[in-house]
Amino acid sequence: MACYGSFAQIYDKLMDEVDYSEWANYLKKIIEKYKSNTCHILDLACGTGNLTIPLSSFGYSLWGLDISEEMLSVAESKARICGQNIKFIKQDMRYMNITTKFDVVICGCDGINYITREHELDKVFYNIYNILNPDGVFIFDISSYYKLKYILGNNSFVEEKNGIFYCWENEFDDESSTVAMRLNFFVLDGETYRRIEEIHVQKAYRTDEIRNKLSKCGFVNIEIFDEFTFTKPKDKSQRIFFVAKK
Repeated sequence: MACYGSFAQIYDKLMDEVDYSEWANYLKKIIEKYKSNTCHILDLACGTGNLTIPLSSFGYSLWGLDISEEMLSVAESKARICGQNIKFIKQDMRYMNITTKFDVVICGCDGINYITREHELDKVFYNIYNILNPDGVFIFDISSYYKLKYILGNNSFVEEKNGIFYCWENEFDDESSTVAMRLNFFVLDGETYRRIEEIHVQKAYRTDEIRNKLSKCGFVNIEIFDEFTFTKPKDKSQRIFFVAKK
């Protein structure tokens, strides 16, 4: 089952508690700290453009890449409304074919967790390294091993939000370190509810695994931060940021 199909139309309603403005400002701080002369940025797994658009408003030249045509359609519409000239591309970042070079590549909101096969993650990192300019910077975040195993884990969640009722059932597999998330959304459509079902699978990576893979691809000066800080992550940190330089 494809991810982020019909779900794209309700995604922003469900994520309205996320402060994407704060998130974009944090990325801007990282960029200014590690690559102050940045002009061109590629946003991988850009979704509906919640980070792409505010970063573009800072004056950077942005490209957004995502596998979901539906998510990109929402992103393009939002960018037009905001008056931001962003190039959006439909590609799978596991097999992306881009010849343009970038100063910074970002991948936010668990994009890396969706790469569930380690050899594919190696390929993603290698391709990102190749499209970065000299001294280019790769910035991304992951939901931590702790979060995926112990917070999401084998738990279920039921909630109603902004007129959308949803049930979220998770199953964590210790052997593969992956969590399968079965999501059922019921959206009011006139006098009846329309059901949207999706299955998402994410892999729980440990920080040392990620660091080693980055190093093997040639990245240097690899920094690891707790969520929206410049301090080291804790044992129970739920979101972890990585910064790696070419």
